[in-house]
Amino acid sequence: MSFREKPAPGRLLLDDTVPLTAVIEASQNLQSHTEYIIRVQRGVSSDNSWQVNAPITAGYTHLDRNCVLQVCGISLPLPPKKLIGNMDREFIAERQRGLQTYLDSITQHPLLCSSLTVKKFLDPNNYSANYTEIALQQVSMFFRSDLKWEVLEPLRDIGWRIRKKYFLIKNKEQPKERYLLSWMDLGPDKFLSDKDLQSAMKLFTSLSTPYLCPLLFSSTSESSALLIRPFSERGSLRDHICKVKPRESYLKKYCNPKKSQGLELPHIKLYGRQILEALKLLQDGGVFYGHLHTSNVIVDEGVCRLMDVENGMLGVPSALRPAFTQLRKINTTESIDVFCFGHLLYEMTYGRPPDSVPVDQFPDAPYTAVVSVLQSILSTEACKSGMPTLSQLIQSPLFSDVRLQHSEKLQIKVPSRLKEALKTAKESLEKRLHEEQRLLHQHRRLTRAQSHHGSEEERKRRKILARKVSRNKIHNKLTSTTTAGNMFSPSEPTKNLAASHSPMQISKNMKAKANELAN
Repeated sequence: MSFREKPAPGRLLLDDTVPLTAVIEASQNLQSHTEYIIRVQRGVSSDNSWQVNAPITAGYTHLDRNCVLQVCGISLPLPPKKLIGNMDREFIAERQRGLQTYLDSITQHPLLCSSLTVKKFLDPNNYSANYTEIALQQVSMFFRSDLKWEVLEPLRDIGWRIRKKYFLIKNKEQPKERYLLSWMDLGPDKFLSDKDLQSAMKLFTSLSTPYLCPLLFSSTSESSALLIRPFSERGSLRDHICKVKPRESYLKKYCNPKKSQGLELPHIKLYGRQILEALKLLQDGGVFYGHLHTSNVIVDEGVCRLMDVENGMLGVPSALRPAFTQLRKINTTESIDVFCFGHLLYEMTYGRPPDSVPVDQFPDAPYTAVVSVLQSILSTEACKSGMPTLSQLIQSPLFSDVRLQHSEKLQIKVPSRLKEALKTAKESLEKRLHEEQRLLHQHRRLTRAQSHHGSEEERKRRKILARKVSRNKIHNKLTSTTTAGNMFSPSEPTKNLAASHSPMQISKNMKAKANELAN
């Protein structure tokens, strides 16, 4: 089978997890509408920025109608329209402030910011492709070469990745069984050679372990991958927590779930221990993961199984990458897995992921043992001084007494050549993370320095201004005193007073008055 051609030499694959920020710089009145000029920036580098001209009718309204009100079920502050006087300067300035608030709400929302509608609005040059059509073409080519599979329906928008599409399929030899086919672009973190990647995917399709979702088929090219695995009608762990239908759009399911609820303590302990065992299994085999979250966990008859364990090999960045890139202590693949596990444990406990990390104020929970583990991973102290290892988490009081159905020691037998290639790829992944964290740290230091410098300059300016004002007040009072003294006549009744206002005495009085006012 053939897939898309490899990207041109020197062309960097885009990391879709890098956040976009948008600032409205100006506005301009055209014939019938106002157009706002938006400065969009990817990441922290101001060199990676561009302008977008957004007319209200074709821009914000389209964005709001497609990805917010009708799909997400949440209310965002899109300012109202005005039919009369909508070209007035005051109204345009007020509306610009309202639209900026609206933009900030979207770009800072963990799910909305990753949607294709938002990406295409803010970055039309990089997100103009029809990814669904591309996926359909590639899947059709695959089915022409393998006639035993048949597409039943596309599963639109059940996942958050823009460059990954899902299809429900069946095997003609087993018509009652349903399978999940996914097609995806390879990502910027692909550090395995094409040959080693094919060896790794062959290894995954041969694995049969209780805590990893089986991969039935895989095929990779220089730029994409096609995967087939069993389809779970019950959905993911997140579907279970949010109490939603698995086949619905992820924005509709997860943006504003109405019935989400944390799990009972026995399930938290059992699921948490099984997931830790799966992570430890991958780590001991030299396989790096980094993609743990509740949507990548399938629960089947009380057993948790991790999905998408191949994501790290395929080079796609983690969903939580924007969060752990901020924390310099998270600099290894194991610490990434531990951090992701902390997020998952929080969601299992409270029914929703944390708003941000670090977390120092945890909501009331009846399970103190769970909060203790969460603090060891997500608190400010943990993020600064270091988090526990996977082995330490397994041995913690919360998970150590969990009885597993599969008591035998699990292991993945990785060929020595592939194990060495995986080690090199893992080091390259960690190196990229270190470099990104270093640049982010430098940006923060520069921002703080500029802010401090600005405040110092402002304090100096105000101090100089205060001195000038003080000198002016002194001068005015001295002038007033001198003028009043000159009004006296040296007549007989005022000889003594005139004597006291001689030029020498006036000079002394002025100096004394100046000293008094200065003090």
